[in-house]
Amino acid sequence: MSDTHSPNDFDPAEPNTSEEYDPVDVAADSADADLRPGADSCYKCSTCDTTCPVAEVDDDFPGPKFQGPEQWRLKRREDEQTIDDSVMSCSNCMRCDGACPSGVPLSEMHNTARGEYVDEQMSKTSVEYWRNRILANYRTSAWLASKVPRLASFAMNFGPARWAMEKTLGVTSERDFPEFATETFREWWERRGAAAESRRRAREARSRLDEPVDGDKKVAYFHGCYSNYNTPEVGKAMVRVYEHFGYEVVVPEQRCSGTPMFANGMVDDARRHAEVNVSSMADLVDRGYDAIASCTSCSMALRQEYPELFDIEGIDDVAARTFESVEYLRIHEDLRGELAAADIEGDLAEEFAYHAPCHARNQGLERQAVELFGELDEVTVTDVGDSCSGISGTYGWKAEKYDTSMEIGDEMFDHMEATEGETGMTECPTCAMQMEHGTGYEIRHPLELLEAALVA
Repeated sequence: MSDTHSPNDFDPAEPNTSEEYDPVDVAADSADADLRPGADSCYKCSTCDTTCPVAEVDDDFPGPKFQGPEQWRLKRREDEQTIDDSVMSCSNCMRCDGACPSGVPLSEMHNTARGEYVDEQMSKTSVEYWRNRILANYRTSAWLASKVPRLASFAMNFGPARWAMEKTLGVTSERDFPEFATETFREWWERRGAAAESRRRAREARSRLDEPVDGDKKVAYFHGCYSNYNTPEVGKAMVRVYEHFGYEVVVPEQRCSGTPMFANGMVDDARRHAEVNVSSMADLVDRGYDAIASCTSCSMALRQEYPELFDIEGIDDVAARTFESVEYLRIHEDLRGELAAADIEGDLAEEFAYHAPCHARNQGLERQAVELFGELDEVTVTDVGDSCSGISGTYGWKAEKYDTSMEIGDEMFDHMEATEGETGMTECPTCAMQMEHGTGYEIRHPLELLEAALVA
């Protein structure tokens, strides 16, 4: 878009990429990322192995240290050395990154190794490859399902169909597929009036807050696949809470964050999605917007995995200006003060069992919900411990990984059931699936509680 256009005419609800924007891949001709400095920083303390949830329950899994620096060294020493297939048992929880005292880029090594394994060693005609590809590209399946959401929800959970999927594709029949929304978040956003309506509401809020009506409080919402197709109430809560504080919200064109693709070694797929996301968000960042994600895996992808794995024009600026949704408000607004004066009524005035997703922990956000909602007299939020939920995106949907996933989640289930209430809370949609699956509790997002407390 030309710089001569008025910012008030800018509506990125429509696709914001164009033929004029050409993502620049600086490292397109490079065969491998240079991970030598990170590998040399590893002094084999094995701290990463002791924090790996998969290694804790699976004695056959060699752990992050082998999957990262040791395997990287072997590949450089011996031309015939191949990637060990155990790399596909890594759940991509990324806990090893935070555990390493030497700053070894373990998850970057794992993502790189998985990508190489899938590209060079996995049979492209195998059931496992196509099963992983379908799971990794959930956005495509969800888009199709959104055209007939009720029928899709019924069909995906129809007993014989579930049995057939397990026998033919290896997708576990133990889990219930999440229902598809009858109206996606983006459909609601457009029907509501898109960016123009958000701008109007933000100005009204600024006037109420005695702030400049033409202020610079503006954010670009990266809703991700799940909030769009399955839980649009999370996206709606995000919009309403931000508008309550006087923020203009825009919803640019976007694809999947790529998190499930990284976990399945589909790095080329992730790159194609990243190019759209970065080109769209970079244009907004240049206009003074910050990028906000309501899913901690999405914010982690934009913040960490994109800059580690891809060289796309604008990627560093987007990463530096990306925030998790509650985190951003804690930085810029007096959330605790507002919550201290708020009243909660109805079904959200209760006790919550809060689970911090692994990808929230990696961003230093594991305590924010517990600390924040401590100001609400009618609500109790209990931290259910630092264990991994075990589902790790697509990991727990694979028939051969299901038992491992549930064994990892056992500690979390026990802690949840020890709390007074029967409602869970988390920022991660797949962690929410696992929490509900293991306990039967209803699961809510912190944004929904913020909306109930602050928005009339």
